[in-house]
Amino acid sequence: MRALLLGILLVSTSVLARDLSTVKEKAIDGKDFDFSALKGKVVLVTNIASQCGYTPQLSKLEKLSQTYKGKNLVVLGVPTNDFGGQTPEDDKSMAEFCKKNYDVTFPLLNKRTVQGADKRDLYKYLTDESAKEFQGKVGWNFEKFLLNKEGKVVAKFGSNVDPLDADLKKQIDALLK
Repeated sequence: MRALLLGILLVSTSVLARDLSTVKEKAIDGKDFDFSALKGKVVLVTNIASQCGYTPQLSKLEKLSQTYKGKNLVVLGVPTNDFGGQTPEDDKSMAEFCKKNYDVTFPLLNKRTVQGADKRDLYKYLTDESAKEFQGKVGWNFEKFLLNKEGKVVAKFGSNVDPLDADLKKQIDALLK
């Protein structure tokens, strides 16, 4: 009986502890996004919007991306219309908006929900399957999740945290060593 319980515990733990490379998502161009390409990289995931007070963070996210481009940091933008309908564009228009207004070159996923029963797979991974202190609902646009080289969430930052914030950059630097 004890061995059976231990076996059940091991199986249930392994189901919850999936790897980032198993996440299935589409890029903003409609093609499959290859999460296995992020293996060995530090990743900053943020849900983005085009008509939010925090939208100017896109230029700072791009600056962060360019600063760390050759150092194995990937910034990943995730458009969503979940918060106040602040991303009414379709995928093509959102990609054009980001490029035209903020010269965004970092990867973007397609626009989908990050909340509720229909939440996208990446956000199930980030908000349901990460360590307990990082779980829970996303509060607003431009909330940030920092993932280590193994694809595990190690920090979460609110919308009001500037992408060039000294503490955020310090944590990125430590993970890149």
